[in-house]
Amino acid sequence: CFSPQAFDKTVAKDNSLAVGFFQRGFVHMQLEMYEEALSDYHLAFKHLRKNPFIDYKQLGLRHILYAWEVLYSTAAARCRLQQWQEAGATLDKAVVWRPEGRTAILELALERVQNRLFLEPMQVPPGEFFRPRKKEVEQLDSKDFLGKPKVISSIIPNDEYIGFEPLRPQ
Repeated sequence: CFSPQAFDKTVAKDNSLAVGFFQRGFVHMQLEMYEEALSDYHLAFKHLRKNPFIDYKQLGLRHILYAWEVLYSTAAARCRLQQWQEAGATLDKAVVWRPEGRTAILELALERVQNRLFLEPMQVPPGEFFRPRKKEVEQLDSKDFLGKPKVISSIIPNDEYIGFEPLRPQ
């Protein structure tokens, strides 16, 4: 099992990484830190930026994070906090984000919440890690986009002008 501290480092490096907050939320759920999990799921949903999903394949993680999954996990955290009405409302919101005709899992979850039964949060499939493609890693040599720096000084004594202007008469 991962520690929340490993994901703390991840989200510190990229504080808009929705999947990082999603995974840390799952770890917090496993550690029975439900308030923290709920906060992480809220951040994950916020960082989806109203997109129905984010495909992380380009970054080397073979996973697509769906908004409805984040909302489902949010409802799972709310159940553990005995916030049954809020959990039901969150699942209703998840139905809106779920692709058409595929709401059976959410209907079943809503039924469980109405019967005050806990939900298990969604997670990134076990064994999935960020693994950049080899050809991308091989090209990580530093590139000089700016060229070599040049020191330019004025021939006018005590000239402290910084910036660009047309040539001044001597």
